[in-house]
Amino acid sequence: MPVSPAARIRRWILARQPRTDQLTLTQANVYILPSRAGWALLLTLLVLLVAAINYQLKLGYLLTFLLAGSAAASMIVGHANLRGLRLQLQGAGGGFAHAPLSMRIMLGNPGRGRRWGIGLALHEAAKARPGDWTWVDVPEQSGTPAELAFTPRQRGLHALPAVQVLTRYPLGAFKVWAIWRPQTRVWIYPAPEAHPPPLPEASPESGGQGHAAVRSGDEFDGVRAYRPGDSLKLVVWKKAAQAFATGSHQLISRDRPYASQHRLWLDARATGLHDPEACLSRLAAWVLLAQQQGHTWGLRLPHGQEIAPDSGAAHATRCLEALAACP
Repeated sequence: MPVSPAARIRRWILARQPRTDQLTLTQANVYILPSRAGWALLLTLLVLLVAAINYQLKLGYLLTFLLAGSAAASMIVGHANLRGLRLQLQGAGGGFAHAPLSMRIMLGNPGRGRRWGIGLALHEAAKARPGDWTWVDVPEQSGTPAELAFTPRQRGLHALPAVQVLTRYPLGAFKVWAIWRPQTRVWIYPAPEAHPPPLPEASPESGGQGHAAVRSGDEFDGVRAYRPGDSLKLVVWKKAAQAFATGSHQLISRDRPYASQHRLWLDARATGLHDPEACLSRLAAWVLLAQQQGHTWGLRLPHGQEIAPDSGAAHATRCLEALAACP
């Protein structure tokens, strides 16, 4: 498919911008062009000038040159409104494919003058709709946060999209803009399945005696502190009542061989799906469900990688990143 000249120009401009999480706008990276209102103003000035010459109107000359001088002054003021502005990426965590992901940007103004009408939008969507823009004013010697959102389409480790900064201050006759390419890369996890089946049953650890051997009776080896994911049947409620009476909320669980030898494994083979992306989506949904229910779980990926059982938000993030990096 042939590439349009406008697309080539955009690619050339993007290639000239180095990736960085902090950027100060200077003469080297700030561009200025007449806007549609500016071109209309130029046409109006030409008509006024021709009419003043034709009819020898001194007031016509005065009005024409007054408007032209105002336009020239607005070009300088608009460029200064953007020049010197500092952009800094404050935060952009991982997200899921086909779900909005936000990136927080801090706009810093080291100057003594207020920056008016600063707009930010994703470079790819800058010309899509007016609602895609975020407009802020930046006070003097201060900073203003702004937040942009985008929707990633594929899982994996991706760079953040380019951001366009724009101002039309003060008259709107000129469009002053710059492009910023953040350096940070974020993990995009597989989109979790909307209605996943229940979590698989806990399976015996390798080297264990199996389900039939360890379930012979209700004997237990002792007690231990309650761990997230323990069945409520294992809680020693008499000791729990005593703990509540003393103001403590610590629970005690029976340390059965069955509880210690069986672990919850989120195995790709247990999904029953042959499509790789559908399998990863179901595993991602199971990871979120296991974390929500407070389980201790391990993850077995389709290509053979295995993540040892653990719990908590950090473990869930590690599992989701492993799913995102699957070949």
